[in-house]
Amino acid sequence: MQNSSLPKKLHHGGRLRAVAKHYNLPLEDWLDLSTGINPNAWPVKDIPAAIWQRLPEDDDGLVEAAGDYYAAPSLLPVAGSQAAIQALPQLRQACQVHILNPGYAEHSHAWQRANHNVKTVTAEQINAVVANTDVLVIINPNNPTGVVFSIEQLLDWHKQLAKRGGWLIVDEAFMDATPEQSVAPYSASPGLIVLRSLGKFFGLAGARVGFVCAHETLLTQLDAILGPWPISSASRWLAIQALQDHIWQENTRHNLIKESKRLQSLLSLHHLSPDGGCAFFQWVEVSCAETIYEKLLQHGVLTRLFSVPQSLRFGLPGTEAEWGRLDDALRNVRE
Repeated sequence: MQNSSLPKKLHHGGRLRAVAKHYNLPLEDWLDLSTGINPNAWPVKDIPAAIWQRLPEDDDGLVEAAGDYYAAPSLLPVAGSQAAIQALPQLRQACQVHILNPGYAEHSHAWQRANHNVKTVTAEQINAVVANTDVLVIINPNNPTGVVFSIEQLLDWHKQLAKRGGWLIVDEAFMDATPEQSVAPYSASPGLIVLRSLGKFFGLAGARVGFVCAHETLLTQLDAILGPWPISSASRWLAIQALQDHIWQENTRHNLIKESKRLQSLLSLHHLSPDGGCAFFQWVEVSCAETIYEKLLQHGVLTRLFSVPQSLRFGLPGTEAEWGRLDDALRNVRE
């Protein structure tokens, strides 16, 4: 395995092919903990052949299945929440936007590209800026810190923003394990926009299925920008089956929470006590994060490196063999 440094700017997790090529180690020999995606995904069923022969149809039951699952009064299916992140800034004139930081960087990029005035804020600074912003973007639970904002707090911020025609956008990509903390049920109120997807909890990132929960007027505007058939017929069919599999969902919520606690304990055992996390990952803020990241790469373990602040995000191993491999790699790093 090569020892040369990997290019530092990997903007998101999951770029395993680039890492494997750089380190000359086959894909199948890597333990990828960089994405925060559930490693034990919903078991994909065989897709009926006829599905591939039809254009996507809006009345196939996807909206109803998603509405039931998210308890959202109105929603729009989109090609992953990323499609909404890129399109939403086009629905407003140039305005003041505050975005939680650290957080998913695509939010800032999208609003900046649309020529809005973008500033980042920490969780502690939000109360001080709400009165002077038009759009507030929150990731809840936050990625990568795992910070969770209460429903009461989010609705209070929304109330302040909505009085001035402002928006509160809540990205709930990692919410599925704790649905009781979601504000999706309140999203019919103008100015509250909630983003969800099947990528993390269901482990169906490749299907590119997401949802925007919001007031119907905004959804109509967004639909016009995105155009027809944003999601393939096959992905829509898979999404319906997954959203209706209530037994799998309940078991998976329990398992994710249990496994996340296990990861927290394992990292602590190796003197990397997490500073935050949620059911899908644990986050460790440490001054030597880059060094640890590089050493783990040398053992075929890919994590997610953040430079501000210096930190690492660890996703969940999916099998006992992977848990053992992470344990061994962390032990070697510590030594």
